[in-house]
Amino acid sequence: MTATSQRPKILIVGGGAGGLELATILGQKLGKTKQADITLIDPHRVHLWKPLLHEVVAGSLDTGAEALSYRAHSAENHYYFRMGAMQGIDLESKQIIVAPLLDHHGKQILAERRVDYDMLVMALGAHSNDFGIAGVKTHCFTLDSAQEAEDFHLSFLNRFLQFSEVAKPEDSVHIAIVGAGATGVELSAELYNAVDRLEQFGVDKVHHQSLQVTLIEAAPRILPALPEALALKAQKTLSDLGVSIATQKTVSAIEAQTLVTPEGEIKADLLVWAAGIKAPAFLSTLGLPTNRINQLEIDFSLRVKGQSDIFAIGDCAFLVGENTDERPVPPTAQAAHQMAATCAKNIIATINHQPNQDFKYCDHGALVSLSRFQTLGNLLDQLFNKNWMVEGKLAHWAYASLYRQHQLALHGYWKTLWILLGSVIAKRIKPKLKLY
Repeated sequence: MTATSQRPKILIVGGGAGGLELATILGQKLGKTKQADITLIDPHRVHLWKPLLHEVVAGSLDTGAEALSYRAHSAENHYYFRMGAMQGIDLESKQIIVAPLLDHHGKQILAERRVDYDMLVMALGAHSNDFGIAGVKTHCFTLDSAQEAEDFHLSFLNRFLQFSEVAKPEDSVHIAIVGAGATGVELSAELYNAVDRLEQFGVDKVHHQSLQVTLIEAAPRILPALPEALALKAQKTLSDLGVSIATQKTVSAIEAQTLVTPEGEIKADLLVWAAGIKAPAFLSTLGLPTNRINQLEIDFSLRVKGQSDIFAIGDCAFLVGENTDERPVPPTAQAAHQMAATCAKNIIATINHQPNQDFKYCDHGALVSLSRFQTLGNLLDQLFNKNWMVEGKLAHWAYASLYRQHQLALHGYWKTLWILLGSVIAKRIKPKLKLY
């Protein structure tokens, strides 16, 4: 056996916020010093921070400028990248099963493969939960990946291109969004920002009133996971923009350009589904403990319950405190970031035969960006046990800093500084809306 094969094989499945940050940390701490072989597997070639997808839809953000190449990043950070989608696991042989890889024409590039591991980290994320409602997959856009966001963006542009040619003065483009959590709320505002930009670019017949957005939520109010005072301010901003908000309304079925509700049908040119999340369905078939939305149940060391060599972090992991009234760790980028840091420490400690530490989630609050119209949120001060409500420029700065923290974790200070400088220059010389 060679020296290379004797090194522990650490396999990370999923290159989202948590998985990519974990691969970066372990690559720098273990891969660089040849203490372990780190491999990251993801079905995509590039990474884009998921909280930015609503900006991709509206054209406020260019994926070509913000996307990170896994292959290039892995070379710089001492881990290896393999492209593919996990579809199963062989617990006895300690191998994961990777699905055949197809190209953009549907032609097979690679056959089904098996990849060995000594320690496995599941960081597969989550996607939209259709709750078994008929028609969601067929008739609705979702924002689970950059590709889906780009698809919606082009459909949005094409619909307004059509509108500018054939519309009557009293007409409008109607977009219905199901789910008034952070994604649905932020998307609503970004769409109005996009229409205002189209008007500035001189697109015929397009103005602010050319867009009609309906935001539908089953809960009694929008942003149900956030403080009520914050939600009320966000609702006022959206209402002032022209968003029609319907709370305590459920959708029973979806047809072409139609939402079916108990109160009647809602017609729209474009339908968006942003209600709830669930982990990939195949996770519930692996023989590992999962909850009702397919999340892997983990203990405080972030290991999957009953497994000594399998960890899970991020949206695909389910962790709740010892008290039954405690809320589970939320499926947010903030939680994934913290889990990645603790998981890295525990993997390194395990290799060095040292005790692991328990994960403790620290809620720093929540921020919501309503495009250029408003940014607001609450910041939790753990030291003084205070909940600070923020809005305006301070909130906008705090919101922008979340993405910069993610970039710092991936690139370090100097490269992040150059990226920030490049972003400032791009904003000066490029249009404020992506039109392709």
